[in-house]
Amino acid sequence: MPQVRVHNLSISLDGFATGDGQSLEAPFGHAGQRLHEWYVGTRFFHRMGNQPGGTTGADNAFAAQHNPGIGAEIMGAGKFGPPGWQDDPDWKGWWGPNPPFHTPVFVLTHRPRPSIEMKGGTTFHFLDASPSEALQRAREAAGDRDVRIGGGPTVVRDFVAEGLVDHLHVAQVPIVLGRGVRLWDGLESVEQSYDIEAVSTPTGVTHLTFTAKGR
Repeated sequence: MPQVRVHNLSISLDGFATGDGQSLEAPFGHAGQRLHEWYVGTRFFHRMGNQPGGTTGADNAFAAQHNPGIGAEIMGAGKFGPPGWQDDPDWKGWWGPNPPFHTPVFVLTHRPRPSIEMKGGTTFHFLDASPSEALQRAREAAGDRDVRIGGGPTVVRDFVAEGLVDHLHVAQVPIVLGRGVRLWDGLESVEQSYDIEAVSTPTGVTHLTFTAKGR
């Protein structure tokens, strides 16, 4: 049966998955790129941008699990654009004319707009829907493939809270942010619903894999 997956969600030691003060100039707020340095350094990320080099090893192995088997993605409004993007009818996301998704992408927003078809097979659909309603739409689009919950942390938290996530990969980065949007708030005892494995890497990142029990 197709699964619902989260990959490469980076959090700080104090649990923040994005910093405070998101803007067009600072997509991750005051965190900058510190949460994602491990990811952008991998061979997987370099190859997505048609660039040579990049690290191999465990960080790259986890990063590369992001794409295989994915038929649709769900993301929050904060991942699609900076605060206020709904007021810009020309905003089409951060990623240029050929976004890296290459599948239908369902953007959760209280202000839906017409779908946007991009190069490379990505089409953005805008939904004002609950997690379960959005997942139903995404599953219909994905067919026999998996659905990825792409973030940000509020969206991932909502889907985990409703028991909708089968596989969750969190990369805990050795930094302290102090403020921003935290992943785990309201998810007390989440470990009771998942089998958890941890892998540490030379970059200081601890990869936590949560696999839903009984599925």
